[in-house]
Amino acid sequence: MKTKHLYFLVLVLGFIAMSCNKTDSLKTPGSQVSLKSAITTGVQDLSTAVTAMTTSTGYQVVNGPTDLLTKSIVISPWDTVTHSIQLADIAGIYDYKAVAYRHMFMPMMRFFNKTKDTTVMVIRLPVEKVTNSRKLLSYSPADTLLTNNYKITVSDYKYTFSHVIGSAYEMASAINVKGVAAGTYKIQYTKNKVTGYHFGSEFDFPDGYIAQTYYTPGDTAISEYTIKKGTQIFYDEKYTAIKSAASGSKHREREFSLTIGNVMIVRQLGHSQASLDSAKVYVAGVLQLKSKVEIVDNSTNPAVDPTDNCFANHQRDLKITFDDGTTKTLSELAGSVITNIGDLFTSLRQANFGTAIIDMIAWDIYFKKN
Repeated sequence: MKTKHLYFLVLVLGFIAMSCNKTDSLKTPGSQVSLKSAITTGVQDLSTAVTAMTTSTGYQVVNGPTDLLTKSIVISPWDTVTHSIQLADIAGIYDYKAVAYRHMFMPMMRFFNKTKDTTVMVIRLPVEKVTNSRKLLSYSPADTLLTNNYKITVSDYKYTFSHVIGSAYEMASAINVKGVAAGTYKIQYTKNKVTGYHFGSEFDFPDGYIAQTYYTPGDTAISEYTIKKGTQIFYDEKYTAIKSAASGSKHREREFSLTIGNVMIVRQLGHSQASLDSAKVYVAGVLQLKSKVEIVDNSTNPAVDPTDNCFANHQRDLKITFDDGTTKTLSELAGSVITNIGDLFTSLRQANFGTAIIDMIAWDIYFKKN
């Protein structure tokens, strides 16, 4: 009887082991998914993510009008003073309301008025003034009927400016539209005449999507573009270029990587450090031996930054030969989503309504104090 029980137990354990092995084999990275299928799925997921971001209420913050100018531009070029504005200098709640006053016997209008002291900066204005910024600093009797239902809460602000040295900027803000959170925006950059232009920005959308971009110059220049949600990466592109004795003052590519979903394409310098290896493509971490990727540089404009040679800004494309012998470029596979990605990251790297209105008020306060 004991022998029968033991035999039965061995059969059960063997069946369980076979089932586990079968399940594990199905989960082996890349074993059941072709490159063509994986990249198609990755592009579809990326398209869904980009559409969700670019159609959201918060996107108008990063893609809004750029026709608002701060008073920093009126500083004389002969001014050698380093001007600095900190969050403590501009903290308070500022409500949009046109108020007439006189300055040097001249009739003037003040549109943002401080209504309360706080440790952060809060700007409240009507949505109608955001969607039509040309009317932001103009008064209409109908404005008295508008509600200040667009709120920007600034939790970090540092702006240093000098015609001699350059500028440094840091800002973090949360946006709320009609009582609903629309996302948070963070930006940090330096424009230094010695060290050059460093930049990083991030927008966190309320549904969990995050768009990030980063750029730093120097002997090792790096540019990176990322779209993700939690730990899931929809898009990540990184370009690294270096200066060497052989290249003189010019940068040359050291490494390029592009991830869309579970597809990753990588090109690096070879062991001799003299030339680039062929690009390798992986699906879920598994090297695809029958597929080939050729990186095609599109830019022939010498004015284009050679340290930002990326697919996201349309400076390069990728020609993919799948294991069935068919060939497609990544731009063909991506379709309109690559245009939307380019617009999104361009907006993140340029001045926009969110920063412009904060800077405008900050400089107005600064000039009145100084």
